[in-house]
Amino acid sequence: MATTTERVVSEAMTLPPAQRAFVAEKLIESLDAPDMEPLSVTWQEEVRRRCAQMDRETIDLRDAEKVFAKAYSSLT
Repeated sequence: MATTTERVVSEAMTLPPAQRAFVAEKLIESLDAPDMEPLSVTWQEEVRRRCAQMDRETIDLRDAEKVFAKAYSSLT
């Protein structure tokens, strides 16, 4: 007999991609520290916009380490 977790995952995998993404987003949000304020609607829209850009490969991504190194070097 499947565990509750296995049943939930199995059922979630039958959902259309947009609904699976919604479920995944809600699960990830539930892992945030309880004392954190939820993202504003504006930031939620911005995150979705940026994710869509990455999915469409219409944005130039830069290595975070290089970006931070450049920023830190400009402070000295």
